Amino acid sequence: MQQETFTYEARGEILIIHLPKELDHHNCRNLRYETDLLLAENYVNKVIFDFSDTEFMDSSGIGVLMNRCKQMSMSGGKVAVCGAGSRVKRILTMGGVYHMVKNFDTKEAAIAD
Repeated sequence: MQQETFTYEARGEILIIHLPKELDHHNCRNLRYETDLLLAENYVNKVIFDFSDTEFMDSSGIGVLMNRCKQMSMSGGKVAVCGAGSRVKRILTMGGVYHMVKNFDTKEAAIAD
């Protein structure tokens, strides 16, 4: 079984997290750990979760997003999501994520906001 990984992109004070095809409890542990390190070591005022390649997400993914929202809000930053397909959008809507974060069709639009 191939391990799904995350890729990260820094643009100034913006951290972009490119999510894998499946975002579940198995890989969310790594996502939490890696983003904790990145946020501790760098000044970040915006985190963008890029769902362009993601086809499946469970409640663990929602938990990570909500945790990052809380963390960024406490430091005056913000969180956005981009590139979510219809399945992922439905999960994010049911999880109440869109009440806390802005949704963008593209990464460029999320960066520009």
